[in-house]
Amino acid sequence: MVASPLFGLWSNYRPRREPLVVSTTISVAANCLYAYVHLPHSHNKYYMLTARALVGFGAGNVAVVRSYIAGATSLTERTSAMANTSACQAVGFILGPVFQTCFTLIGEEGITWKLIHLQLNMYTAPVLFGALLGVINIILIFAIFREHRVDDMGRQCKSINSEGEESGSLDQDAEGNVDHVAVVAINFLFFVILFVFAVFETIATPLTMDMYSWTRKEAVFYNGIILSVVGIESVIVFMVVKMLSKKTGERAILHGGLLIVLVGFFILLPWGKKLPNIQWQEIKNNSIPRTTSTEMLMPFWSLEALQLPSNHTVEPVGCPITQSWCLNTPMIYLAQYISSDILIGLGYPVCNVMSYTLYSKILGPKPQGVYMGWLTASGSGARILGPVFVSQIYTHLGPRWAFSLICGVVVVSLLLLEVVYKRLIAFSVRYGRMQEENC
Repeated sequence: MVASPLFGLWSNYRPRREPLVVSTTISVAANCLYAYVHLPHSHNKYYMLTARALVGFGAGNVAVVRSYIAGATSLTERTSAMANTSACQAVGFILGPVFQTCFTLIGEEGITWKLIHLQLNMYTAPVLFGALLGVINIILIFAIFREHRVDDMGRQCKSINSEGEESGSLDQDAEGNVDHVAVVAINFLFFVILFVFAVFETIATPLTMDMYSWTRKEAVFYNGIILSVVGIESVIVFMVVKMLSKKTGERAILHGGLLIVLVGFFILLPWGKKLPNIQWQEIKNNSIPRTTSTEMLMPFWSLEALQLPSNHTVEPVGCPITQSWCLNTPMIYLAQYISSDILIGLGYPVCNVMSYTLYSKILGPKPQGVYMGWLTASGSGARILGPVFVSQIYTHLGPRWAFSLICGVVVVSLLLLEVVYKRLIAFSVRYGRMQEENC
């Protein structure tokens, strides 16, 4: 969240190779620090937190990558390039858990290389593998990466990021002011898109444990499968979006994606009459916690089937009685949950890639590092607030309130999109240098 604007600013005035190499080096060093976090005799948790923070800081180079794509592609190529990049990210998210699962075969003990005090086990193998990939990326940056810049029509032009060139080498197509209303609108829309997806990811485990009486192990396993399928679905969507955008345009696809996300969360609202199984393990002396007046109106027969468990050696399952909403909120059927996963998995990648594409076109031929940094930062803020929303709203008020609020936020986003719809056009189109149908 902090690093993205900084690396973006750096890339506006210097060759992009510099922030890319530095950020990747930070990530490599952070992963190595995590692998050796067992060595200090004290304060190990602080070293671990430092390592994780540095990994997050190194990930701020996403803004540099997006700004490079924006400058190296014409308007007609932009959507396809952004979709390819997003598809690669989705593949990474899919393969990450797969590699993690494979590394568990090493076991907790693993092997130790005493000469360099390195422990290779199921906990350190993933970060060491990440460090290896980072080193490979650095080599590829030096061996293959070259600065390249074209204008909105695809004509080769000078780049301020090339070695030995001054910042005054921008062509005349860069003249004009960026529409900051459109910029702020896209930042808000992107925040909402990342926020609702962060909620979707975070809420999966507690929701399925509460509604379907799954154990934590079952919830993690089954939701891992579901999210992997959603990831594969996203890759397919990214590929389809490239072709569809040429016929309908990015704004219409973004509008459709938000509508699909809205329907996905609307489906998650509890509609039936059947209540989830109640988890009673927190009750002491067989007493029921204080309930509200509305909860006291709940018919007796809805509770009579619930039994206090006599054996506490197994993991308790069901909706915890400490969450008072469990006593009066209908369960969300598995068919609802699966249908919602499919729709959100369809709508999210559409909104994600269209936001990046529209944003880069609105900014035009000017250096986009800082602007892309702010967009990435807004997405990072959304991913921070998503889990907070789940822990506060879902835990205390239940799915009805949580998903109603999400639906409200998405509706506000749709209204905003309608207001700024005509402003979400390419920089060159805004200043009459290109026709909109050519974008």
